[in-house]
Amino acid sequence: MSVGDIAGIIAAGAFVLLVGLAAVPLIKLGKVLDEARRLVRGVTDETVPLINGVTTTVQHTNHQLERIDAITANVQQVTTNVSALASLFAATVGSPVVKVAAFTYGVRKALADRKRRDVEKRIKAEMKAAKKRGRDAAGEEER
Repeated sequence: MSVGDIAGIIAAGAFVLLVGLAAVPLIKLGKVLDEARRLVRGVTDETVPLINGVTTTVQHTNHQLERIDAITANVQQVTTNVSALASLFAATVGSPVVKVAAFTYGVRKALADRKRRDVEKRIKAEMKAAKKRGRDAAGEEER
């Protein structure tokens, strides 16, 4: 074996050692990539049903919102109808009711005034009679 052969064997050994040292990080990198692939697959497997569930929930929510829109429109229509009915009632019945109320108030007031006047007359008559009796009694004592 010559010096060139030995140098070739040493160079080949160094190359094998270099390839071996370079292979270790490549193998670890391969394991990391495999783990990343499994993680992405797991996320994909869990995300697809989650997205389907969200889609179903959004569709259900949209359906409920459509129902609420219909209910709101009906409530608005009922409110308009009630307002129109109240205006009609006030215009039709309101004026006569106010007149009747004013009339009954006037009648009550007149009756109360009449009763008050009768009471005042009676009290004045009693006071007059009491005064007269007092004068009559005082006149008899002087005699």
